[in-house]
Amino acid sequence: MQVEATAIPEVRIVRPARHGDGRGFFSEVWNRRALAAAGIEADFVQDNHVLNGRAGTLRGLHLQVAPSPQAKLVRCLRGAILDVAVDVRRGSPTFGRHVAVELSGENWAQLWVPEGFAHGYCTLTDGAEVIYKVTGYYDAQAERGVRFDDPALGIDWPVDRGAAILSEKDRAWPDLAGFGGV
Repeated sequence: MQVEATAIPEVRIVRPARHGDGRGFFSEVWNRRALAAAGIEADFVQDNHVLNGRAGTLRGLHLQVAPSPQAKLVRCLRGAILDVAVDVRRGSPTFGRHVAVELSGENWAQLWVPEGFAHGYCTLTDGAEVIYKVTGYYDAQAERGVRFDDPALGIDWPVDRGAAILSEKDRAWPDLAGFGGV
């Protein structure tokens, strides 16, 4: 398992090894000991599995705040997504900056999104399936979000607001200035 740094030190790309033969492959996609050695310590409490029907589906930017913050380990099982983590920690030297990584069933990469980061993704293919582990249970009272297309974030999404397939909740999130941070 390889763990790679990104432009924001707390956000990491995790690349599990795949061992294949005539039967298919085996991959250890999570190993507490190996990732702890790389500085990723997590006590996961829930796995989430999402099927996205069409390319251009955009989910996010979401996070949970205290008392129920969540860190996430995200991977795309089938298809491809552009996965994004935005630092929304007030006082952080990387506040308002983001990391964007393509995750796909082909590249087998995962993205570690720590607490204090808003997370979202846009599907690049029809039928993209995403699975992610979280360190906190869903808490509607702690749920927050930031507008995905806030110009201050400078995210180069592969779809514009008019063409994005969004939930009503995701259409209504404030920009980063209105959100303020955690």
